Amino acid sequence: MRAIRTTSAIILAAAAFAFATPVLAQAAPLDVPAGEYVVDKTHVSLNWKIRHLGLSDYTARFTSIDATINLDPKDVTKSSVTVTIDPKSVKTDFPFPEKEDFDKVIADKFLQAGQYPTITFQSTGLKATGAKTGKLTGNLTFLGVTKPVTLDVTLNGAMVHPMLKVPVLGFSAVGTFKRSDFGMTALQGPLGDEIKLLIEAEFRKK
Repeated sequence: MRAIRTTSAIILAAAAFAFATPVLAQAAPLDVPAGEYVVDKTHVSLNWKIRHLGLSDYTARFTSIDATINLDPKDVTKSSVTVTIDPKSVKTDFPFPEKEDFDKVIADKFLQAGQYPTITFQSTGLKATGAKTGKLTGNLTFLGVTKPVTLDVTLNGAMVHPMLKVPVLGFSAVGTFKRSDFGMTALQGPLGDEIKLLIEAEFRKK
């Protein structure tokens, strides 16, 4: 009898999980209007990290970012995202600017900003993993090479801004890619291959 009760409990638990999973994987509709939303440049950050000598993650950021969301609030998985970054806007906060402009070194030698003046991302799909989470896939164009990447995205909020009186959205996102996939192989070994992205952004209705 105990074995029967145990088996029944396992079956019921499996059935409950199977029933609940599709529900959990559906994005909640948003109570804001459809249309184009543009990034609020005073509330956006894109930080990236790379392993240095196996000791720590060296962190830098970009300060010139343009991004647009074409939002379908009834089914957010049908929405799309476009991002353009100026690689010359890289900021390392290197502490010795009198010796060299380290931001310019990174922009010129590693990001090749003169030859490739933009870094772009164009979404190709969004899959819900929960009511406010999802996996955003898209094509990243970096150093003239285009490859697919995936970001784990979290919707932090969607509302009418209390001061601006316009619809706004707020997101966090994280992701990784290998720089060697885009042809950046300089200093492999001392510098890691994996680039980690940490993104925070607010968008307002255009």
